[in-house]
Amino acid sequence: MATAAAPLTHEQIPAAVEAVAAAEGLGQHRETFAPQRHGFWRMAGLVLFAVLGLACFVLPGLMFVWLLVQTPNLSRKQAAKRLHLFEHGLVVADRSGPTASFRWDAMTVLQQITRRYANGVYVGTTYLYTLFRADGSKVKLTNFYADPERWGAAVQHEITRAQLPGVTAAVAGGTTVRFGDLAVAAEGIVSAKRGAAHWHEIQRIEIKNGTVFLGRAGKLLPWSNTPVAQIPNFFLFLTVAEHFRAAHHGSNG
Repeated sequence: MATAAAPLTHEQIPAAVEAVAAAEGLGQHRETFAPQRHGFWRMAGLVLFAVLGLACFVLPGLMFVWLLVQTPNLSRKQAAKRLHLFEHGLVVADRSGPTASFRWDAMTVLQQITRRYANGVYVGTTYLYTLFRADGSKVKLTNFYADPERWGAAVQHEITRAQLPGVTAAVAGGTTVRFGDLAVAAEGIVSAKRGAAHWHEIQRIEIKNGTVFLGRAGKLLPWSNTPVAQIPNFFLFLTVAEHFRAAHHGSNG
């Protein structure tokens, strides 16, 4: 089991990171997240498997040795990695300096959160956030970094805050804004698989087990069901869709 560390809000920001943040106009530093170190029992397990593997089967033993030395507990290279969140974006860095930077108002994120079970027993949750720049370059962030439930939600919320006014205005002005296989238009939702549904037809928008369900009035089965992992800027999509759905239903009593 991993031991989560608190965000390093008081850690000194490297000069190279500050320079990139200034060049990108990222504003004030908010939080920094370090790798989460493995707990005692997980490290002990890796040591045990490495010893047993080397004693019985050399190749599996070497694999566990490699896994062991790659943990942030033992590897300075891995322990030096950081995720820096700023007012207007983020910077990913390692011990050599910044490796990627993103602005909230010009990026896209795909979110995949998976709860894992073994024989019906919950054993943990994996987090994968894939960040895209406008030029197509991307970076994948996982629960390698501590507190993924915090920094992951922060990424989604900040993208929504930065992009919501522009997207809302675009949709209201007649532009159809696409979120993967789904798109939001002034008249309703457009699905690449199901066609279009007017706002007065969409009775509910629900999220269950990692899937977004769009329910039509008078219909038991959902009109559309799309995995969250396939919806770019998921929080932004939900906020925009619910805004126009609620506005239409409100205007129609």
